[in-house]
Amino acid sequence: MGRVRFYTALIAARMIYLAIRLLNRSSGTSFVGMSVLKVCPNFLSYCRNYINKAITVTGTNGKTTTSGLLAYILESDKNSLIHNVKGANMLTGIANAFALNILPAKKFGYAVLESDEAYLTKLYDYFNADSLIVTNLFRDQLDRYGELSTTASFIQNAIDKNKDLTLFLNADDPLVSAFGKNREALYFGFEDVEFCSEAHGSVSNAPTEVFNCVCGESLGYTKQFFAQQGHYRCEHCGYARPELDFKGYAKIYSDYSELKIEYKNKSYEFRLNLVGLYNAYNALAAISHALYCGIDEKIISDAAASYKSIFGRAERRVINRHETLIQLIKNPTGASEVLKTVDLSSNIVIAINDNYADGRDISWLWDSDFEQLKNAEKLVITSGIRAKDIATRLKYAGISQDKIIVEEDIKKAVAIASKSDNIEEKITILPSYTALLKLNKMKF
Repeated sequence: MGRVRFYTALIAARMIYLAIRLLNRSSGTSFVGMSVLKVCPNFLSYCRNYINKAITVTGTNGKTTTSGLLAYILESDKNSLIHNVKGANMLTGIANAFALNILPAKKFGYAVLESDEAYLTKLYDYFNADSLIVTNLFRDQLDRYGELSTTASFIQNAIDKNKDLTLFLNADDPLVSAFGKNREALYFGFEDVEFCSEAHGSVSNAPTEVFNCVCGESLGYTKQFFAQQGHYRCEHCGYARPELDFKGYAKIYSDYSELKIEYKNKSYEFRLNLVGLYNAYNALAAISHALYCGIDEKIISDAAASYKSIFGRAERRVINRHETLIQLIKNPTGASEVLKTVDLSSNIVIAINDNYADGRDISWLWDSDFEQLKNAEKLVITSGIRAKDIATRLKYAGISQDKIIVEEDIKKAVAIASKSDNIEEKITILPSYTALLKLNKMKF
């Protein structure tokens, strides 16, 4: 009876998706998944039979870029795979990706699944993964996740459900590396980082999270790259950053990065078409897993150099003939790192909503380093539901009031930023999540 429900759900998925496309009602990233889970609650359990290797990715920041780059590398190696490419990372979004790709007679080499931290344990109730990449843990959406200990407990509960899981952990994050205690784990991190762009290496004014070791004493750092990520040790009990399986070395330039990885006594070098140290971490995670999978260095290198971020993760578009960079911001650490990379000669749009998916609590705006924009040369246009709040924040960040324009309508805000006839003028757009969704549907 269950398998009949599964096949019925697959047929229903195709019909629903066709109707969505014909009516042009939505992008169809979750509604199909919601429908198939109603028809067949164990839908994801049956989907596991169609996948040889399942890779899951979670963490506060970088899930979409890490999973996207890894999927791109695996596809470049001619592997068949299923990936929730548009970043819909709750159960409905993951079910959506499977429902629209699975064929009864076909088996896929890989599934690369980005999962929301809070939903990972629910995913593992139905779907056992072979590996889990954890990118980082930063304070995010306090109204939804609570403090970092709560988010960490979500992930730990998921790990405990999946005893055969191979963990790929960011060793530079003391909260993430702790998941590897008494488990099979592989660690990636940076031995050294060199900033080759003055802007990208600037010191952040954002508050840094303070962590104590499990013994209660504070952690000391010999290197601290950003937030809590770095080389740490507790002098009281000896807890320290673990030995690395994948040793990273990064050179961060204004619009690209160079990455060297040492793995199993071999050295590999890659050029990344991504900006910022935070994206270098994402690439380190993805490439490390690709090397673990045995993908050829040349294939990884070509993929890393040609990969283009999607859906607002350092996404490059042309809007009204102007080159535009779109970067999602959603929490203090992530926003502060993005703000370091902003081209201060561009027209800047900051679009902030406080819908459920964004988090209702916008206090993170005051912990984010908007002081990085105080030398902005052109307009800074605030938009979205919280346009006035972000304008107030920019005032206290020291941005000249004659450069700030408040326009709540996002499309009109972008139009203001792109009205110049000088096509050499660039645009930077920094949206929260639902502002990004809205922006993605707009035609310019």
